[in-house]
Amino acid sequence: MDKLKGEASAPKEGKASEGTVQPPLDEKEDKGVFDFLKYRTLSDSEVREIIEELREQLLESDLSFDVTEKILEDLKSRVVGKKVRRGEDAARVVIESLKSSFQEILEKEKAVDPLEEVSISGKPYVIVFFGTNGVGKTTTIAKFAYAFKSRGLKVIVAAADTFRAAAQEQLAYHCSKLEVPLVKGKYGGDPAAVAFDALSAAKSRNYDVVLIDTAGRIHTDRDLVEELRRIVRIVKPHRKLLVIDSLSGSDAVNQAKYFAEAVDFDGIVLTKVDADVKGGLAISLVYEVRKPILYLGVGQSYEDMIKFEPSWILNRIFG
Repeated sequence: MDKLKGEASAPKEGKASEGTVQPPLDEKEDKGVFDFLKYRTLSDSEVREIIEELREQLLESDLSFDVTEKILEDLKSRVVGKKVRRGEDAARVVIESLKSSFQEILEKEKAVDPLEEVSISGKPYVIVFFGTNGVGKTTTIAKFAYAFKSRGLKVIVAAADTFRAAAQEQLAYHCSKLEVPLVKGKYGGDPAAVAFDALSAAKSRNYDVVLIDTAGRIHTDRDLVEELRRIVRIVKPHRKLLVIDSLSGSDAVNQAKYFAEAVDFDGIVLTKVDADVKGGLAISLVYEVRKPILYLGVGQSYEDMIKFEPSWILNRIFG
C-alpha cells in the first residue's frame, strides 16, 4: 500500500503536468481494484427465490399468467450476476428493477391525447368508440363529450349502435343532460349510415367534435366486427378508442388482441378503476397489444375521467 502511494510522485521538472497527476488510491479502489471487498454479484439461487415470491404477488395484482412469466424471465436474465454493494438488500434491487421494467412498458407506447390533439386537427375531429357490452362505453362517451364541451368545443354524438334495444335511449339520456345533439337511426338500421349522417351534420353546422358510439360487439362475432370496419372506412376517424372494463380480468386482454387485429385501434380507456383495481391489467394490456392507455374512468360522474399516468398503476402495485 505505501509503495503504491509513493509512486504517485510529482512530474519531473520541465515537463508539462497536464495528464500526469495520478488519482488518489481511494479513487483507484472505487474503479475496481478492491471491488471484491465492496461489491458482490446476485446469484441465480437468491434471485430465483425472490422471483418465486414476486410471481404470486403479481398474479394477485391482476397481471395475466403469460405476461407475468415473460416479465419475470426477462427480469431474471437482467439481475442475475448484477453487481451490488455488500449488505444491500437483494430483494430491493430486484423489485426496483421490476418497477423500472413496468414503467418502461407503460411509457414505451406513445399516447396521443385526443383532448389536446383536437386543437391541431382539422374540423370536425372524429372519434369512434368500441368495446363489448357492459364495459362502460356509453358513460365513457358522455365523459368525453363533457370534457370537450368544457373546453368550449361544439360536440355532436352519433348513436351508431342500432342493435341493442336500450343503447340509443341510454345515450340520449346523457346527451340531454349535457345539452349535446344526438344523431340516431332506426333499430336494426345501418350503423355506418348513422355515423355518416352525424359527420355530415357536424360539417354543415360547424361542429368541432364527433363522437361515435358503436354496438357492444362480442369480440368473436365477425359479422359485427365487419360493421365496425365499415364505419371506420366511411368516417375515417382521427382516433379509434377501445373501452375496457378493468374488472374483466384475463378476458380483457383477449378482447384487446381481437380488436387490435380487427380495426387497429389507437388507444385504450380503462373503466371502473375506482372499484379496488390492483393495476396489473393495465400492464398486461400494454405489454400484449402494444397500445397506450389514454384515460381511466374513476367514477360515474362526468368529471370522473383522468388522464392515465404510469405512476398511478405503479403505486397500486408497489404501494
